[in-house]
Amino acid sequence: MKRTPLHDLHLELGAKMVPFAGYEMPVHYPAGIIAEHLHVRTQAGLFDVSHMGQIRITGKNTAEWLETLLPTDIVDLKEGAQRYSFLTTESGGILDDLMVYRLQDEYCLVVNAANKDIDFSLLKDQAIPGVELRLCEDLALLALQGPEAVTALGSIAPSVKDLGFMRAAELDIAGKTCCVTRSGYTGEDGFEISTHQTSVAELASTLLALEPVVPAGLGARDTLRLEAGLCLHGNDIGPDTSPIEAGLQWAIPNCRRSGGDRAGGFPGAERILSEIEHGPARTRIGIRPNGKAPVRAHAPLLSPDSTPVGEVTSGGFGPSVGAPIAMAYLPGVLAAPGTKLGAQVRNKNLPVTVCQLPFVPHRYHK
Repeated sequence: MKRTPLHDLHLELGAKMVPFAGYEMPVHYPAGIIAEHLHVRTQAGLFDVSHMGQIRITGKNTAEWLETLLPTDIVDLKEGAQRYSFLTTESGGILDDLMVYRLQDEYCLVVNAANKDIDFSLLKDQAIPGVELRLCEDLALLALQGPEAVTALGSIAPSVKDLGFMRAAELDIAGKTCCVTRSGYTGEDGFEISTHQTSVAELASTLLALEPVVPAGLGARDTLRLEAGLCLHGNDIGPDTSPIEAGLQWAIPNCRRSGGDRAGGFPGAERILSEIEHGPARTRIGIRPNGKAPVRAHAPLLSPDSTPVGEVTSGGFGPSVGAPIAMAYLPGVLAAPGTKLGAQVRNKNLPVTVCQLPFVPHRYHK
């Protein structure tokens, strides 16, 4: 089991540690998941996300080469800009979802922890002459999230207040050289901060000393992203799920779609572009159980005549919603908000209702 550079700090803060993606990670601290979740929604929480993969890419024609693997606009990606995208399979599934941003002539990818070695091997195998790649095991990553994140971080790094949503910059924070993006995976305003692993413990302690920042673990990170209707790779998206089924077509710009300047040219383009034009056979939707019992991942969804029609991909209690929530895939004819279905939980058929996503409105910086 691997450990992040903040392992000792987590223990000092009283974290409950659990295995996740090959790492020993904090699931929550003494305050508990619900308290951490609500604090992030109203103030600010600090997450250790150093298990994520950080890949740096340089070289001639890097942007053009990346567009053969990612269905987004890399060629016109300006310095300091960031995009959400995904590596796709030849059959149009999602091999991994990721963030990509540009710093001068260096392109930086942040990929999921469980997939980082696979992603890096794929990129290396597909690399063209002149492209250089590095999996940065020497870097750590923090996520400072919540409506008060900008005030807290701005008190020691004033320039972050001028950083726009989905923008990146190299900044000095408390004497530490950092790469900062205004992004995150909670639905709230916030920042992801990349720095050298030898600096991250001191930086994390500095941030936790700021008012009103508290430590938050994987449990709150999961409930926050679920309320925000954000996908977890391996649950809500994966190699058997297309970006269009998942409702992620917004991440594929017009220049990469049919009729665009650089249409297609990425793995699975035929299926993905066809689904943009004609619609997918199924779509990701929200589920609201009618009672208080949570409906968790893998629970079968049943039509009124008890025919299986889908399966829950993520589910649990939404602390901000004050009720159980879930996500699932359904055929288009059953995906309209207000559709009544059943969820099979412990041999009981619990009533649920299809609803729109997200459960909690996004509050990203404008």
